[in-house]
Amino acid sequence: MRLSVKAAFLLAGALAMSGCAANNGNETERSIIGVVDESNLNEIMLTVADPNESVEYFREASLKDPTRVDLKRGLAQSLARAKRSEEANVVYKIIIDSGEATNNDRMDYAESLIRAGDWKAAEAQLNAIPPTIETFKRYRLEAMVADAQQNWTKADSFYETAVGLTTQPANVLNNWGYSKLTRKKYSEAEKLFLRAITYDKDLFTAKNNLVLARGSQRKYALPVIPMTEVERAELLYTLALTAIKQGDTDIGRGLLESAIDAHPRHFKEAVRSLEALQPNVVQ
Repeated sequence: MRLSVKAAFLLAGALAMSGCAANNGNETERSIIGVVDESNLNEIMLTVADPNESVEYFREASLKDPTRVDLKRGLAQSLARAKRSEEANVVYKIIIDSGEATNNDRMDYAESLIRAGDWKAAEAQLNAIPPTIETFKRYRLEAMVADAQQNWTKADSFYETAVGLTTQPANVLNNWGYSKLTRKKYSEAEKLFLRAITYDKDLFTAKNNLVLARGSQRKYALPVIPMTEVERAELLYTLALTAIKQGDTDIGRGLLESAIDAHPRHFKEAVRSLEALQPNVVQ
């Protein structure tokens, strides 16, 4: 659920009112303003509010009080939530240059730099964090940077450490598996994707990657994992394309037909791919 700025103000006001029902007049108004100013509204804007509206809220607040690093931090985080990484990086740089940056700021900055594809700058921010800071986020980011550098030994070590520091490792296992997939270590990738799905049965990217890893080993049967009708059709389609790419055209054709039959609606991509395989088709 995402809230507009107006809704966020109303929610913050309601939270404040619940704590000062016994007050009257100006005293009540001062209590509401105090509670809202302290943290409630900022927290709401950073979590459930619409990201772009959150950006405008923190931008305006920062202009009114440019000395407050916490407001700049809120602006940077809001820009990152809105997938406006280049803008977020400008604000993060200001925070770093202010001398008031925390280790979390550097990690957030590194993550935003990674999203913008600036791997060297991301590595520099991570290197500036003391080695005693051993958090899931730090190791996840370190793994991604090592991956980009094709330093596989470091990447695997960082991924393994990150997995051990969280109770919800599905996404990092998926990333690790994809790293193995790009190295053509298909069997190892398959195991990592299966582990990811055991932690999050709805993570479709891991399911799709799992099928890619299996198909690359010429395992053309779908794995026994939770899937909807639509997911089954899409996974069969991925498997079909993998088979065709490897020269197993007849198997790919059969998988495309199965994908079309499995989909509860018209599967135009699979139909188009199947038609392209048919001889004597008038283009």
